Amino acid sequence: MTNRINMNIMKTKITLLTFLFAFLSVGFVTIDAQSQEEDMAKLSIMSEYAKAKNYEAAYKPFTELWASNPKFNRAIYVYGEKILDYKIDKTTGEEKKGFISDLMKLWEDRATHFASKTPQGEYGAKACQLMFDNKEVLGKTDAELYDCFDAAYTADKKSFKNPKSLYTYFYLMVKLYDAGKKPAKDLFNKYDDVVEKIEEEVQIASVKLNKLAEKEEAGTPLTSKDKRYQKYYGQILNAFDQISGSVDTQLGGRANCENLIPLYSKDFDAYATDGVWLKRAVSRMYNKECTDDPLYEKLVKAYDAAAPSADTKYFVATILLKNGKTSEAEQYLKQSYDLETDTFKKGKLANRIGLILKKKGRYGQARNYFRDALKLNPSNGRPHLSIAAMYAASAKNCGDTNFNKRAVYWYAAQEARKASRVDPTLKKAAAQSAANYSAKAPQKTEIFQAGNSGQQIKIGCWIGGTVTVPKV
Repeated sequence: MTNRINMNIMKTKITLLTFLFAFLSVGFVTIDAQSQEEDMAKLSIMSEYAKAKNYEAAYKPFTELWASNPKFNRAIYVYGEKILDYKIDKTTGEEKKGFISDLMKLWEDRATHFASKTPQGEYGAKACQLMFDNKEVLGKTDAELYDCFDAAYTADKKSFKNPKSLYTYFYLMVKLYDAGKKPAKDLFNKYDDVVEKIEEEVQIASVKLNKLAEKEEAGTPLTSKDKRYQKYYGQILNAFDQISGSVDTQLGGRANCENLIPLYSKDFDAYATDGVWLKRAVSRMYNKECTDDPLYEKLVKAYDAAAPSADTKYFVATILLKNGKTSEAEQYLKQSYDLETDTFKKGKLANRIGLILKKKGRYGQARNYFRDALKLNPSNGRPHLSIAAMYAASAKNCGDTNFNKRAVYWYAAQEARKASRVDPTLKKAAAQSAANYSAKAPQKTEIFQAGNSGQQIKIGCWIGGTVTVPKV
C-alpha cells in the first residue's frame, strides 16, 4: 500500500516537472522569437536610414543592435562602418576620439563574428589608416603607425592591397629613415616590397581587364555587368598608377648611386647567391642608371649564375649594349623573351625590349616587340604611344613630297588615340600626344590647295601604312 502511494506521488512529481519544463520551453521560444523580431526590426530601420545616408537616424538602431546581438547579421558592420565614419567626420576632440575607438571596436567584433569576411590585411590596414588620418587627435607617433601597418602587412600581405594604405606604409618608412630611425637597407627593402605588391595588383587587374578587351575585340557585346567590371578594373589601374608615381617620388634621391653602390658593395659577399637580393639590387641599379659602375656588371653576372631566367638574360643584354656588343645583346634579348612564360610578364618584357630597340633607332624591330606587348597585355596602351612617337620621328624620311611626309603625323595621331581606348591611365597623355601630332600634319588650307581631301596616302619606308586625308 505504501509503495503504491509513493509511486503515485512520484508520477505526480514527474508530471508536474514535465509540465513546468514544457511551459518554460514555450516561454523561451516566445521570448527568443520576440527578440528575433525586435532585432530584425532594428536591422531594417538601420538599413533603410543608412541606405538613404541618414546616418544620424541610423545611429540609434545600429548601436542598440550591435550591443544586444553583435553576431545577428553582417549588415551591422557594413552599415555600422559608414555610420561611424560619418560621426568621426562630423565631430572633434574627445567626441571624435570616442567614435574612432568605436570604429576600431566594430572591426574587432566583425573579425570575431564574421572572420571569413574580415581579411586581416585589409581590415588591419583600415585600422592603421584610420589612426594615421587622425594621428593628431590620437597622439600617435610615426613609429607607432609604421609598426601598425607593418604588422597588418606581415599578417596578411595578400589582402593588404588598398593603394592609399600601401602609399602611407612606405611614406612612414621614409619619415623614419629621414629621422635616422631606420637604416638605408630597410628603406630600400620596403620600397621593393611595396613596388612588387603594386605590380602584383596591377597584373591581377590587367589580366581581368584584358579578358573583357578580348571579348570586345571578338565582337561580343559587353553586358552591363561586364561594363561595371571594366570601369572598376580601370579605376584600380588608375589608383595604382597614381601611387606608383608617388612612391617613387617619396623615395626620390635617397636611392641614388652614391647611396646604392656602397650599400650593395658592402652586402655583396653575404648575398652573392641570393637570387631575390640580387634581382632587387640589379633592378634598382638599372632603374637609377647606375649601370656605368663596375658593380652593376658584377651584380648581373652573379644574378645570372644564381637564378638564370628571362630577367637575368635581359640584364646581361644591357651590359653588352653598354659595351657596344649590339648583335650579341640582341641574341640575349631574344633569349630573354623566349624564356619568359608568364603572359603578363612577357608583355612587360616585350615593351622593355621595344624601348631599347627604339632608343637604338631600330624602329621596325622595336614595333614588332611593341605589337607583341599589345597582344599579350592589351590594357597597357604605352606601346601605342611608343609606336606613334617612332612614326612621328620618321616623318621627314617617309614621303616623296612635303605634304606626304607631314601626312605621317596623322598616322602617328591615329596610333596615339588607340592608347586612350585601351588604357584608362593614359587618356590625358594620349589625347595630348594625338593633338600634338595633328598640329604638325597639313592643315585645312593646305589640304584644300592640294585638292586631295578624303584621299588615301601610302606611307613608305619602314612604316608601310596608309592614311586618309581628312575631308574639308
